[in-house]
Amino acid sequence: MNASAVVALHAGNTLGEGIVWCSREQALYWTDIQAATLWRFRPRDARADQWTMPERLACIALCEAEGWLLLGLASRLAFFHPASGTLAPITPVEGGLPTRLNDGACDRQGRFVFGTLHEPPAGGAREPVGSFWRLNADLSLERLDLPGVAISNSVAFSPDGRTLYYCDSPARAIQCCDYGDRCGSPRTFARLDDPRGEPDGSAVDAAGNLWNAQWGLGRVACYTAGGRLDHCIDIPASQPTRPAFGGPDLAVLYVTSARDGLDAAALASQPSAGALFAAPAGTTGLPEPRFAGTPPRVSVHPGTAAGALHLASGEAHP
Repeated sequence: MNASAVVALHAGNTLGEGIVWCSREQALYWTDIQAATLWRFRPRDARADQWTMPERLACIALCEAEGWLLLGLASRLAFFHPASGTLAPITPVEGGLPTRLNDGACDRQGRFVFGTLHEPPAGGAREPVGSFWRLNADLSLERLDLPGVAISNSVAFSPDGRTLYYCDSPARAIQCCDYGDRCGSPRTFARLDDPRGEPDGSAVDAAGNLWNAQWGLGRVACYTAGGRLDHCIDIPASQPTRPAFGGPDLAVLYVTSARDGLDAAALASQPSAGALFAAPAGTTGLPEPRFAGTPPRVSVHPGTAAGALHLASGEAHP
């Protein structure tokens, strides 16, 4: 029998995504992409904070540099200092293409690997015109030798860092490859047979199992390192987006979700859509890798780039 998650925070996100656990702060960071908003939530006192971004925020990484985050904004990468609101641009990505950044995660060496998503004209079909990229510690950007992608997702790494997991969501298959300075040949790790669902974001636990949020199926699926479906965590919302292991012992599975695209009837049947969910994982996760690059030496002044909205417990509704 599958376990079930419960609401940890009624965030009401349109498109919650990119969740990571910061062990230094004992807090979760994630984004509501469509609202261009960075969220932080501390489970110990249920405090939620928000920061408005200058454009849509797709993915997030923790940094080795104290107090800084790495942001994957729709069109560019940037450092962000939440305490002051300082935003320090790094580089644009895929300028001139009809794409935006999407899923991303740091590898075990402290480099940021991310992919993009095709945004066609209204009514157009998504095409695999996006790519997977890596931001190195020296802030150089390189395209990974992987096939083109329409909707990048599931970026995660094995515990030893030698396997990269990723997917193109519409293909309904999670891929993997040998990983190091270069990427090996792609191979299929797991397939989704249910046409109602697509693989979204993933996390890997200490035993090497891959946990994948499955959009449309209302679940997080746990796959063994060999790609066998072991069990699922049921999410009381049809569009879970990404899991992360958190809590003092990394034994809680937190999951973001989305309301995007749901009609009135669907929203009435799943009023928690867009919430942050939590469930006992039954295992332990791995500490979130941190980006090794150094932010620029800039003076930080409160409110210089993004406004912070601080919400008390029970008020975390946009």
